Amino acid sequence: MDYNPQGPFADPCPTKTRADLEWDRILEALAERCASRAGKRLARALPFASTRAEALTMLAEVREAFELARAGEPLPSRDVAELEDALDRARIGASLANEELRAVLGLLEAARASRQYLQGRRQIAPTLFAACATNPELDAVARELAAAFDPDGSLSDRASPRLEALRAERRAVRDRLVRRLEDLIQKHEDILQDRYWTERDGRYVLPVRSDAHERFPGIVHATSASGATVFVEPRVLVETGNRMKMVDAEVAREEQAIYAALTARVAEDIESVAAAARALAHADVRAAAARLARDLDLAFPDVPEDAFVDRGASDGAPRPTSIFLNGGRHPLLALDGVKVVPSDLAMSAGRAMIVSGPNAGGKTVALKTLGLAALMVRAGLPVAAREGSRVALFDVVLTDVGDEQNLHKNLSTFSAHVQNLGQILGETRPGALVLLDELAGGTDPREGEALAAAVLDSLCARGGTVVCTTHYEGLKALALGDPRFENASVGFDLATMAPTFRLVIGVPGASSALAVARRFGIPGAVLERAERFLTKEAVTFEQMVEKLSAERRALELAREDAEREAAAARAKRRELDGEIARIREKERGVITREGEALLASLRRAREDLKAAQSRLRGKPTEDDVRAAARVMDAVGQKTSIGGELELRPKDEPPARPAVDPAAIRVGSRVYVPRLRAEAEVVEVLSGGQLRVAAGALKLTTSIAELRGTGAPPPAAAPPQRRVDLDAAADPDVPIQTADNTVDLRGLRAHEAVAMAEQFLDRSLGAGRRVTFFVHGHGTGALRDAVREALRASPYVARLRPGGPSEGGDGVTVAWLKW
Repeated sequence: MDYNPQGPFADPCPTKTRADLEWDRILEALAERCASRAGKRLARALPFASTRAEALTMLAEVREAFELARAGEPLPSRDVAELEDALDRARIGASLANEELRAVLGLLEAARASRQYLQGRRQIAPTLFAACATNPELDAVARELAAAFDPDGSLSDRASPRLEALRAERRAVRDRLVRRLEDLIQKHEDILQDRYWTERDGRYVLPVRSDAHERFPGIVHATSASGATVFVEPRVLVETGNRMKMVDAEVAREEQAIYAALTARVAEDIESVAAAARALAHADVRAAAARLARDLDLAFPDVPEDAFVDRGASDGAPRPTSIFLNGGRHPLLALDGVKVVPSDLAMSAGRAMIVSGPNAGGKTVALKTLGLAALMVRAGLPVAAREGSRVALFDVVLTDVGDEQNLHKNLSTFSAHVQNLGQILGETRPGALVLLDELAGGTDPREGEALAAAVLDSLCARGGTVVCTTHYEGLKALALGDPRFENASVGFDLATMAPTFRLVIGVPGASSALAVARRFGIPGAVLERAERFLTKEAVTFEQMVEKLSAERRALELAREDAEREAAAARAKRRELDGEIARIREKERGVITREGEALLASLRRAREDLKAAQSRLRGKPTEDDVRAAARVMDAVGQKTSIGGELELRPKDEPPARPAVDPAAIRVGSRVYVPRLRAEAEVVEVLSGGQLRVAAGALKLTTSIAELRGTGAPPPAAAPPQRRVDLDAAADPDVPIQTADNTVDLRGLRAHEAVAMAEQFLDRSLGAGRRVTFFVHGHGTGALRDAVREALRASPYVARLRPGGPSEGGDGVTVAWLKW
């Protein structure tokens, strides 16, 4: 039979498989985490996906519920009543009772809350929204039902005008009865057993002494157990009591009519109501699956599509993995709180894994781990493994696990196994996972070994994914000559006599029967005699297996030590990186505070300078001139401080080359990482130190810190033409020098504007009339930002682009106000 990766698939869990793998325990664990009775019932009968699309959708729903829960917004679950029987009666026109209608109301309110929750998270949980969203038109039904009931659950007077009128009449009649009864109690106190009135069969009565009831006219409705009291309805109240009974009957008929009308309203949308009930149960199960995934640390595996596709590969060629559990664990052991060492398990179709090792070492656990993983994926549940696992959609899981005798059919354990093997051989096909515990055990070892080898060969030929456990040495040897077979072994700690449940791939396991027997107290003489009975080949094979296992354990320990050391090194590296980041952040804070203080000082100096200029433009006195001189000196000192400020290095662009110290000279252009700007060398100092200028900003740095500009050094500037004093005095013929020029190239716009403003302050303090701002051509953004700032400055009288000999449009010339 060909395997269709899209389905439809068969039921993967025959009755024997269900019992062998204890599948119902998984379902019960799921049901325990459901909030509603309907959810629990659905969980205990959780269906398997019949197509690949359905399985992927089921897994996606649980994953979305898991992620919502992990984000602190779990899918809401409520214990709503099961209403299948009530809804079936409503379909055929029967009227629902008060409790049933209120249960429908609870269902509809829960459906509305679930829909609103999912609507608000539709983008992050689209699959859940599609599966669990309900009909919004049911909100109208819920409002009608809610309006008909009071908070205590009773039918409201507002349910109908007639009911309101009848109940008002009933209250009035009752009030009359009560007043008359209280009057009679006062009047006939001497013949009453006590001062109270009560009801019997809907009639209002007084407790009259039995020896005096003939003196009190009325109808006897009951007597006390002792016979000392007779409950009598006073004759004068019989007509009023009759009216009370009639009103009660009319109220009951009206209430029943209202229940019928409400039921009819529900019946109009009965299919949507039933769908809402199913959606809530579905959501409850998905929320429970998310809780199960959290509690057992389950993972969502990849679901391959090509695991069982026959590409005509030869026996030696690699095949797609049909199941790979990354750190697989037995989920039922996890439920029981048993600590299990995770094991990697990998299998392919047409291959068989032969698991060997001592009894009680965990061989059967490995079988059940694989089988439960296959069933859980078909049921839309995550598996007991880590992320990165891969589980195909197996068409069927076939098992022969544990002892099985059938006394009724007169079958021995071996006969029952053989009968089951015959059925398994008949059902194995691509897409089948076959799990065999102690294959062909319980009979003559030589014949059993031969039968086991033949069965494995046939199962692989049929395309099954096969795992078996064995003590047969001949089966362990199959992997040496046939690539379809692979050995695996389980661990058992002889010191503690406890299994490790860890599976080691590629190494057969020693049965260690004599070692176990020695640990459990079998006399040494008996064990020595047993060893003499063993054949030389058996002893040699057992010793070889034990040696391989010991070497494998040593390698595992060495690998674990290396991983721990590597993890410790990574942790130390992260710690150091964090410390470096904290130090750099602290340095940036220091620089920021220094810079802010300097800028505040410069702003104050600028204000002082404005005031001095204002006084000098008028008719200055001698005191004004002296004050202006003091301001000029102060501004000069502050701008000098700004030029000398040492800035901390910042991260430098990695693409710029290092500077050749031999090529450095006065006038060389270099890139300063701490400024993120190019600068000019103005002085070569001793000890590898340089003095550089980036526009008006000057600082001392080391050659090692600098980087090349990536462009050849500029040619020596031609000597400037000397002009006479008259030309220099003319503001339209400015003289450009290093003192009246600031280089803003390489800076960001806001940095260039700040530097230009500082340069204006210093120029005013130095008495300059003309300043040159070198911003370059580029995209024009830096030029526009600088010119806009200069136009807005109160110090600038006018400005123009540079002339051909001044740098053209890459330079802006500004005349200052005096």
